Amino acid sequence: MSSGDVRWGVVGEPGREPVVLLHGTPFSSYVWRGVARGLAGTGRYRVFVWDMPGYGASEKAAGQDVSLAAQGRVFTELLAHWGLDEPLVVAHDFGGAVSLRARLLHGARYRALALVDPVALAPWGSPSFRLLGRHAEVFEQLPPALHRALAREYVSSASGPGLHPAVLDRLVEPWLGEDGQPAFYRQIAQADQAHTDEIQERYGEIGIPVLVCWGEADGWIPIAKGRELADRIPGARFVPIAGAGHLVQEDAPAELTGALLEFLGGVA
Repeated sequence: MSSGDVRWGVVGEPGREPVVLLHGTPFSSYVWRGVARGLAGTGRYRVFVWDMPGYGASEKAAGQDVSLAAQGRVFTELLAHWGLDEPLVVAHDFGGAVSLRARLLHGARYRALALVDPVALAPWGSPSFRLLGRHAEVFEQLPPALHRALAREYVSSASGPGLHPAVLDRLVEPWLGEDGQPAFYRQIAQADQAHTDEIQERYGEIGIPVLVCWGEADGWIPIAKGRELADRIPGARFVPIAGAGHLVQEDAPAELTGALLEFLGGVA
C-alpha cells in the first residue's frame, strides 16, 4: 500500500455480504473483535478488518505518512485489493474520517455507512491530544516506562466504565518499543483538522444509507457532535448508546452490535 504494509484479516464465510470495519486512533482492529464475531456469527456477513499503516500490527516507520489524507488513499487501495465494489462499511473515530474521505474524494463506493463516534466535525482533539501533537519530538524521547504510563492513561480515558486490564494491555502494546513509541506520537502529530475541514461541507453528498452511533458518555467527542453530524446527512439515523464512552466497542459491544445488525439488515 502507498503508506506501508497493511495487516488485515477476514471473519465469516466466502460469498456472504461484505462488511469492512475501520478502527480509530490510537487503536487497532483489535477493538472490533467482538463486533466482528457477532456480525459474522449471523451467517449473513463476511467481515474484513485491517490495521491502518502506523497502527497495530501494520508497518511503522520513520518518515511514514499516516495522516488522514494518506489513510483515505490506502483504504481505497485496500478495497480494490480485496475486490470489494460496494461493501457495507462501519467506521469508528478517525476511521470515520478515513471512510468519508475515501468516498467523497477518492470515489470509494459503499452500500451503506455506519459511523461510530467519528472524527468528522471541527473542532476536534482534546487539550491532551493537541499538547502531544505540538511536542511530539519531545515526548518521543520519554523513558519507556514513562511513555508506557502515558499511553495507558491516554487509551484508558477513551472508555466510560473503564477497560479490563488485559484489554488495556493489548491496546497499548503496539505503541511500545523501538518502533511503537515514536509511532504513537507520529500519528498524533500528523492529525490535522484540515483533513475534515476539507470535506465537512460535503456530507450532504454521501448519498447512501447512514447510521450515526454515539456513546452517551463519550468524553473525547461530545454526543452533541453526533447529533449535528446526523443532521448534516440527509436521512441519517442517530442512535445513542447508553453508558458507553468513546470506545463503544469495548463499553457496550452487545448494544453496538445490535444497532449495526438492525441497520445493516435493512440495507443489505
